[in-house]
Formats: sequence, structure tokens, C-alpha cells
Amino acid sequence: MTTILDQIVARKKQVVAARKAIQSITELEKNPNLQRQGFSLKSTLLNPLKTGIIAEYKRKSPSKGIINKVASVESVTAAYSNFGASGLSVLTDEDYFGGSDLDLQKARVNPVPLLRKDFIVDEYQIIEAKTLGADVILLIAACLSPTEVNNFTKLAHQLGLEVLLELHAEEELSHICPEHQLIGINNRNLKDFKVDIDRSLRMAEQLPPQVVKIAESGISEVENIVRFHQHGFKGFLMGENFMKHADPGKAFEEFVAALKIKLPIHND
Repeated sequence: MTTILDQIVARKKQVVAARKAIQSITELEKNPNLQRQGFSLKSTLLNPLKTGIIAEYKRKSPSKGIINKVASVESVTAAYSNFGASGLSVLTDEDYFGGSDLDLQKARVNPVPLLRKDFIVDEYQIIEAKTLGADVILLIAACLSPTEVNNFTKLAHQLGLEVLLELHAEEELSHICPEHQLIGINNRNLKDFKVDIDRSLRMAEQLPPQVVKIAESGISEVENIVRFHQHGFKGFLMGENFMKHADPGKAFEEFVAALKIKLPIHND
């Protein structure tokens, strides 16, 4: 049975092939952004005075359809940055999430770590991410082999990019390499898009003790973050919870204000 993830990956391979035909890796490597010194997501997540939230800009998703097609990437990411996001995540997949490379480039003006959220299936996309201004890339274990994860991680680090390895199921623990410093556990199953908020907590105990743990998807309450925080999580990737509001930046500001009451955050 073909899953939504299978469809996304198949389409992504077509998109990458088309891009390679327009601009080769050799041409891509001439981009001056490859020399840019990036921001460290690991450092901001380990800063106890930061929120730990990686705030995401996302227009739509396969499971929810249109989430917000009005709020601009410039205004939303600026608000996220101004009100204490430890990092920004921007969807660049066009077919299934309504994103674009231009969205990522527009978000780059903010002085915080920037994650290119996409389905990486080829080394071309890693080099491309650096040229677009990303500081971090996402590698999703569910659509990559352990060998691919290892090779892609090494290339990213050579380029000065950090890597967020995303896991969902226990059998994906074999994808973890000694080089991985940021590991996210997705509460949402990418094969059927069902959410299990307790998944991160169950899998966290099996992660290497030195990694920075990040909970992804399905986080909607301050109490969720407090609970994850108590179990050693430093990062919390959140998008839909803010983007479903007419003013995502305002929703983020109010969420952070409520979070500061529960946790010792004083980043203003």
C-alpha cells in the first residue's frame, strides 16, 4: 500500500531531478552563501534563558489542508524571532505544503537559526539549503536508509550545516550516527499522519544521553512543553498551533508569555 510519505518522496525525487537539469551541483557550489557563517540551533536550544521553541511557518499540510494562506512569511517569522523563538522552521516543499525556497530566503533576515523543513532525498538539496541561507537541515529517517543518513550528515557538516535527525518509530534508532547532536521525535506518523503526543517521551529514554532532544508535532499546550522539559527535552518544534490563527505572531507571543509563567525564561 502506497502511503502519503511514499507519494511525497516520489514527487520530491522528480523535483530534484528537474532542478539538477537547470542548475548543476558544480554551478550550485559557486554560490557565495556557501561561505556564510551560520547560527547554531544546538547553542540556542541549550541556552536555559531561551524558549526552546522552533517556530514554524507552514501554509498547509496533507493532513490538515490549508492552515493559513494569508499571513506572510516576513511578518510571521519576524514576530517569532522578536518574541523569543530559539529557531525558525520554514517549509520549502511546494506540492504538499505550499512552501517555496523564496519563503526560506525571506525568513533569513532574522538573526536566529533557520531550519529548511523539507524531504531531503538527495545531496543536491543539502548544498541547495546552504545557498538559500539555511543553518539546519532536516533528515527524516522514515524516508532514508541509515547509509543515506550517515552520508548526508557528513556532507551537511562539511558545509557548516547542523542536522536535525527526525525519528518516529523505534526501528529507526539504527539511523543514529555518533555525529548526530540534534534528534527530533515526531509525534505524528508520516505514513498515516496520526498523532500520538506520548511517543516522544517513550522513545526519549532510548536516545544517546549526549544528544539534544526535540519534540515535534502535536504540541498545543504550555503543559506539553513543561512535561517534555521535565523529561530532558530542550527543543519543541511547533507550527500548526500558531499558524491556525489569523495572526500567528500574536499567538506565538501569547504562548511564550504563558510559558514564562511556568518555566524560568527571561529572554526579553
